[in-house]
Amino acid sequence: MAEKELHGLFIAVEVDDSIAGDAELAAKLEEVCPVDIFRDAGGRVELVDENLDECVLCELCIEAAPPGAVVVKKLYDDTTLER
Repeated sequence: MAEKELHGLFIAVEVDDSIAGDAELAAKLEEVCPVDIFRDAGGRVELVDENLDECVLCELCIEAAPPGAVVVKKLYDDTTLER
């Protein structure tokens, strides 16, 4: 079996297009994330890629967003955090 090669990132975060332009949610995600993975970019949800490796898997972003709108994929074991 081939081993996965990880390049410094252990998670991937997906934001559904349906919420990408939600100004209220952009502000909420920026507020709740303890490691600043989300940025309110003029009312749009933006990921701060350089902070992804800081994720502590707290799931606050998942709980703040509508079901299925934010998904955190754990690249090291192919599981996902979502609601």
